[in-house]
Amino acid sequence: MNRTTNLVYAGTFAGTLLALSLWSLKGAAGFSTADNTPVLNGKLALAFEKHYDEEFPIKKLGTNLWAALDYTLFGEGRPGVVIGANQWLFSDEEFKPTAAASQNITDNQALIQGVRETLARNNVQLVMAILPAKARLYPENFGEQQPASLHEQLYQNFRRIVADAGIQAPDLLGPLQQAKAGGQVFLRTDTHWTPYGAQVVAGQLATTIKPIGVLPESGNVYVTETLPGGPHKGDLTNFLPLDPLFEELLPPPDQLAKHNTRQQEESAPAGDDLFAETQVPVALVGTSYSADERWNFAGALRQALGSDLVNFAEDGRGPLLPMLKFLQSEDFKKSPPRLVIWEFPERYLPMAYDLSEFDADWIAQLKAAGRQDKQLADNTATNQGARH
Repeated sequence: MNRTTNLVYAGTFAGTLLALSLWSLKGAAGFSTADNTPVLNGKLALAFEKHYDEEFPIKKLGTNLWAALDYTLFGEGRPGVVIGANQWLFSDEEFKPTAAASQNITDNQALIQGVRETLARNNVQLVMAILPAKARLYPENFGEQQPASLHEQLYQNFRRIVADAGIQAPDLLGPLQQAKAGGQVFLRTDTHWTPYGAQVVAGQLATTIKPIGVLPESGNVYVTETLPGGPHKGDLTNFLPLDPLFEELLPPPDQLAKHNTRQQEESAPAGDDLFAETQVPVALVGTSYSADERWNFAGALRQALGSDLVNFAEDGRGPLLPMLKFLQSEDFKKSPPRLVIWEFPERYLPMAYDLSEFDADWIAQLKAAGRQDKQLADNTATNQGARH
């Protein structure tokens, strides 16, 4: 009996090992590289190792299995996501405390004020679109985890900071909270807003900007077409590596329609109009909330403002780096716009930024100008208070 048991055990083990070995050969399938990839210096081997590691089926099995256990037993995903209630996912950047948050806020405040000062010297009006966090708008969909105390008053504190710097930043939290009754303003499984949320913010910004009088009377009319969309796999599901084996455990995808904003032909200026203004008066700078065409924020702004704009927003760079890049661009130096709209999600205020791609002396000058501007504003406020 013992001999039979041992044989069965050994045969099962050998069969399993053989099956896994044959299965693992799938990881080698589809490997290709450039014809001139060197062999002797190990680059070909390194390329194959990277491809095999990414496609290794046993690794996928382990990753999927471990993620399934974490998700089903503990309601957790990989660092980067917070599992909420009702199939909602949140970025953990809206929940966790940030290291050196106080110093980061001070540094970023100085940079924001330095940006305002730079734009003002070039007769450019700055309006900030401070985006409330998804977690702030949908607290009813929290799970057991609650945001750290840092985030409790972050939005209100941010608006106070920019107001002290003399920057217009209309309240976007109230309009988005009211708009929730008409539809989702943020995607359930994604970090980003919906086109509807983007439209609400664009309308609120236009209400603030139009009375300033910085936009020319162009007579342009923009219309937005809504086209059939489909399922949208949110970016936060990337922190739940459950597919392909346990894909059914993932929250159901959001449904996302396509939006396309265009200028009506009859409102476009005639091609032979020698007095037509060729300079686009508005620049949009920001994050993927503005850069990604799926949310149609730039289009919604064009429609709400009745003006064309140039979009300098970038994916995956946060709000500060695209702005600093814009200030050093030839577009800004040669032909500054009349208005800059700076889209800035609140959760980015306490973060540290790698500014090594920019000249250190220029960054120091920006911060110094910002701190000097703040000191002047504080002294003015103090003197006014003393008079009263």
